[in-house]
Amino acid sequence: MKSIFAVLFILFSGTAIAQHKLNIVLKQQMDSVILLDQKYREALTFLMGPSKKDSVAKSVSLSVANAMNYYWKLQNHLDSANIAFVEQVFKKYGYPGKTLVGEPANEAAWNVIQHSSKIDEYLPLIKKAAEHKELPYRLYAMMLDRQLSNQGKEQLYGTQASCRPLKNGKDIGWYIWPIKDADKVNARRKDAGFDLTVEQNATRMDVNYKVIKISEVQ
Repeated sequence: MKSIFAVLFILFSGTAIAQHKLNIVLKQQMDSVILLDQKYREALTFLMGPSKKDSVAKSVSLSVANAMNYYWKLQNHLDSANIAFVEQVFKKYGYPGKTLVGEPANEAAWNVIQHSSKIDEYLPLIKKAAEHKELPYRLYAMMLDRQLSNQGKEQLYGTQASCRPLKNGKDIGWYIWPIKDADKVNARRKDAGFDLTVEQNATRMDVNYKVIKISEVQ
């Protein structure tokens, strides 16, 4: 009887190991996806800021506006290929999370959706992956914030910035998009796994944090 139990234990253990074995091919593919997702975004970020936009534009012998168009055209081409690939992965595997592709490859598909027009379609899948710890919950929180801000609603975690003029006609540059119950945002951020407060995160994004109400921008 003991030998039977031993055999069953070995078989069960082998099955468990197989179930948690990384898909190495898919992991490598997702590593490539994240590289393509970020390929031109750093240059685009610099072009939107005051300190490096001229030098970045000069490096491609274009004006700032034309350099923006140039890099967006290149990045959009890569984004289109990435979203097509990721959607096929979703159909076959569901969300490619930590168990399937390891870390940080488990964040690749999130980046692709975050930078797409398909957040509404895939946010439930992202939420499920986060709740099952296949993806950091803070990433779901960031995507939820983006969905809410895209819909003109108050965000929850203060991760999204905007430069839309205010309702009174003032253009104050970049600011953190209005936050629901802003006085409680740092508690929500902590619960979601963010290391920085909303004020610290705003500074990281080179934004002066101030509380803006949704009525001021709508």
